[in-house]
Amino acid sequence: MRVAPQRPARRRASRPRSRKIRGRNRRIVTIAAPDAAVLFTRSRPVRAVNREVRALIADLVVTMRRARGVGIAAPQIGVPARVLIAGTGRDLLALVNPRTRRRWGHQTGPEGCLSIPGVVADVRRAFGVVIEGRSVSGRQVRVRATGLLSRILQHEIDHLDGILFLDRLTGARAPRARGRTPGTSGAARRTPRRDPRAGPARRTRRRGR
Repeated sequence: MRVAPQRPARRRASRPRSRKIRGRNRRIVTIAAPDAAVLFTRSRPVRAVNREVRALIADLVVTMRRARGVGIAAPQIGVPARVLIAGTGRDLLALVNPRTRRRWGHQTGPEGCLSIPGVVADVRRAFGVVIEGRSVSGRQVRVRATGLLSRILQHEIDHLDGILFLDRLTGARAPRARGRTPGTSGAARRTPRRDPRAGPARRTRRRGR
């Protein structure tokens, strides 16, 4: 888009111009990383959309595009803040403190995750959602999304709540869902809860041949 030339306006008291924030590529935290705990923790709300938050958004955009993703959340680069990026093209959606206000319908489709490389599974999600939050400029916004964008937003908001897409799987669709996934170490996985009614665990000894 081009802007038509305008007549120069009268100069007023000079104000320092804010420089455009350039994002940098950040390391993506995977569930095999030593700092993977951030992926399983509910992120804290952002108090104000200031320059620091806009720099975080710029970093998320660069990191997501380098990784060829369609969505990313701040915990995935080690920052436990409620900030996400979503989008499948040039126009990306940045949301701060997003909240789901409405959802309807359902859809089931394949999902992957930058923090769980090499794993793809079908996940059931709402077909449409209405999300409220703040934009990169700090304004209150309301987003209505359906289809793929709706799926991306739900996936990223889950990240902000410490939920991975594997946690949404059930039955035959969830191979190793809460255990060790391919390419991960046991230290990064969640420890399954044990039923207290089952009594004390028993150890079995192997007899030597």
